[in-house]
Amino acid sequence: MTGTRVLVLNSGSSSVKYQLLDMRDSSRLASGLVERIGEQSSRLRHTPLATGGESREWSGPIADHDAALKAVAEELAKDGLGLDSPELAAIGHRVVHGGKHFTEPTVIDEAVLAEIERLIPVAPLHNPANLTGIRTATALRPDLPQVAVFDTAFHTTMPEAAARYAIDVETADTHRVRRYGFHGTSHAYVSRATAKLLGKTPEEVNVIVLHLGNGASASAVERGRCVDTSMGLTPLEGLVMGTRSGDVDPAVIFHLARVGGMSIDEIDTLLNKKSGLIGLCGDNDMREIRRRIDEGDERAKLAFDIYIHRLKKYIGAYYAVLGSVDAVAFTAGVGENAAPVREAAVAGLESLGLAVDGALNAVRGDEPRLISPVGARVAVAVVPTDEELEIATQTYALVRRY
Repeated sequence: MTGTRVLVLNSGSSSVKYQLLDMRDSSRLASGLVERIGEQSSRLRHTPLATGGESREWSGPIADHDAALKAVAEELAKDGLGLDSPELAAIGHRVVHGGKHFTEPTVIDEAVLAEIERLIPVAPLHNPANLTGIRTATALRPDLPQVAVFDTAFHTTMPEAAARYAIDVETADTHRVRRYGFHGTSHAYVSRATAKLLGKTPEEVNVIVLHLGNGASASAVERGRCVDTSMGLTPLEGLVMGTRSGDVDPAVIFHLARVGGMSIDEIDTLLNKKSGLIGLCGDNDMREIRRRIDEGDERAKLAFDIYIHRLKKYIGAYYAVLGSVDAVAFTAGVGENAAPVREAAVAGLESLGLAVDGALNAVRGDEPRLISPVGARVAVAVVPTDEELEIATQTYALVRRY
């Protein structure tokens, strides 16, 4: 293998996010987004980072993922970074659900595709789009290694006591009902970056990672291995999110069906798209919620309080799971940018060694940083996540071995 570049693709149901990286120094050569695929108003935004040029934007109909990736290839070619370049070593694909089978990045072949397809029932919104992206990229460069990096892989180290639900074992196994967890590439990257920030190796520290975006999840990482995480069979379980409820009594579903007369699909939509922050106060943007709180909006304040209450419960639970904690790391859009969330999440947990320094917490930046007081027993950190770099790193490490 002579190439050192990796193209990272994240294919959604109607979008494709991409980044091209040079793994000699992990530098970004280009990035972009194709959205509203299948509509007349599709849009492609491309940024040529290698040349420092201005972003280019194009609007018009893009019929499908095949057309989208061809458009991406054309934009890359304009910068001398085309998919036909001998410098391109591999294409790394984000795949949301890998089940129990995929525990590490995997070179894609027909057997891998078949298994990803077999997992569609437990990831109906994500795996079909991921498959489409893989097949389209393979058609464009059939000679190039295509690598799947799974959101669930980092969590496959969970012990059975954490991964199993307390339901009939045969029923669970027949229908693959267990806790898989998601955002794994982010949790892996952030837990390692947190250890580095502390001047230690991942094997020397216990870290609670809080990935707080529109989707949100927590993980307990013991000596570099995930031992628990908040999302479960699907990304619905766990923390309060932008539009998802997180944890609810399962009997709520039966109640809404029997008493509320709601269909399964209606309940699914309620819990995934009309709950969480948006269900509680009508907004899922934390900046807007904080603005409303500052203006005395009680509904926004209640939504924030419920969000923080759930977050604290998971911090405390994972502290107990780990036994000892070296750091709590905040990441993703809310975790990296919402200082009031970080402050409120650890307020009152001083007896556990957790606290934030107000001045440090108020500082914004793109680099990993500590926001806990000097000498704190447990470090509190803000660590910007980099899922694309994590995917590229895992992809490149794998293809170099071939």
